[in-house]
Amino acid sequence: MGKPTGFLEVERRDRGYEPASARLKTWREFVKPLAPDAVTLQASRCMNCGIPYCHNGCPVNNLIPDWNDLVYRNGWKAALHTLHSTNNFPEFTGRICPAPCEAACTLNIDDNPVTIKTIECQIVDKGWEEGWVVPEPPVRRTGKTVAVVGSGPAGLACAQQLARAGHTVTVFEKNDRIGGLLRYGIPDFKMEKSLIDRRVAQMQAEGVLFRPGVHVGVTVSVDDLRATHDAVVLSGGAELPRDLDLAPHNFSGIHFAMDFLTQQNKRVAGDPEAVAAPSGGLSAAGKHVVVIGGGDTGSDCIGTSNRQGALSVTQLEIMPEPPARENKALTWPNWPLKMRTSSSQEEGCERDFAVATKRALGSDGKLDGLECVRLEWTTGPDGRMRMTEIAGSEFTLKADLVLLAMGFLGPRNDALIEQAGVSLDPRGNVAANVADYRTSVEGTFSCGDMRRGQSLVVWAIREGRQCARAVDEALTGASVLPR
Repeated sequence: MGKPTGFLEVERRDRGYEPASARLKTWREFVKPLAPDAVTLQASRCMNCGIPYCHNGCPVNNLIPDWNDLVYRNGWKAALHTLHSTNNFPEFTGRICPAPCEAACTLNIDDNPVTIKTIECQIVDKGWEEGWVVPEPPVRRTGKTVAVVGSGPAGLACAQQLARAGHTVTVFEKNDRIGGLLRYGIPDFKMEKSLIDRRVAQMQAEGVLFRPGVHVGVTVSVDDLRATHDAVVLSGGAELPRDLDLAPHNFSGIHFAMDFLTQQNKRVAGDPEAVAAPSGGLSAAGKHVVVIGGGDTGSDCIGTSNRQGALSVTQLEIMPEPPARENKALTWPNWPLKMRTSSSQEEGCERDFAVATKRALGSDGKLDGLECVRLEWTTGPDGRMRMTEIAGSEFTLKADLVLLAMGFLGPRNDALIEQAGVSLDPRGNVAANVADYRTSVEGTFSCGDMRRGQSLVVWAIREGRQCARAVDEALTGASVLPR
């Protein structure tokens, strides 16, 4: 413990934002890092608890008290080494993870947790600035080959760990660039894509081969991968979006969130409109936008719409409005249900809760509104929440563009899944346990959202790392890779 009285003497202070008026004019990141001395002070607040609940809150089990202590003592390089021992890509999680570790922090009992996410991000950013993040190629090669299908955080983490264990790893990605939904699902104002590019360069120097633009199951068969590799890892993510039957659904202007976000990310990357949106561009400019879905994807649609010049943005959530503050006695150290406002929502958005969307309105095939109704949520005799429509509560919303951001049902049941021949669980995910990540087909493994369903980037990294160890054990009989 760096400073026993740090949490008593130092007030919590987190990173700030550039003003909304400025950040809405650009697609760049707008979080303002703390000065190094301020980060050191924040690290001194960590109490190195006898039971570090932050470890359990963090899916990758980051050694949070350890690197907090090192930062407090100005041991930034050692802190980076400790951070990387559990997390391959802390610059990703330091930007887009919701920080369940902070919810689990003992100091969160009175709403003043250690600024864990900020410290994590600034450790790794300093590491890159100082040149401490370098390729770590293996000392020897095993002669074994592994195909990793999907280049999201799970696939990248799995590939990097396996390459460092000495295997020859090839990552196959159907899109034109590496990164999966890190690349095309998360706006640049939350995470600039140069962060992915420099990690890809590091992994290439470690021996990882990348094959973007290769759609496994379409341009190359799963059988071909199995014939040329000793193991295959399915880490393609959960890309099947939840749909909403807005009768009549033939109006133009109703789109899935990922179609909208992907096009803008391609534009920011420099792709011409014909490449970014080959079947017709989507833009919120000059439109009344309604985002259906209250999660992170919906929030990304809000920020993107405002930057494109939307006239108005409304976000609808089917669930009731959460409480402003959780009951700590009931929830801590678990992730609490409470009202949260994202930076995108702060930039300009009307939020409405307990609302169901009934019908699309318009004429001549063109959308101009939505018919909605308010809901009442009650607890049934089985303890489950039930919703009923409130009679007479119907209302309409002006809408030129509707973005469906209601989450994902699992992986797409496409040629990849069909050719792989793997069993699926009742939810449609690839069936594999977390002990060995093996599927029902010998030599084929699965991890990340394709296995567990829609989840957080930090969970994907955890699964990728653990899957890598399982593959290493299967190929060599033992492994020194951490879980």
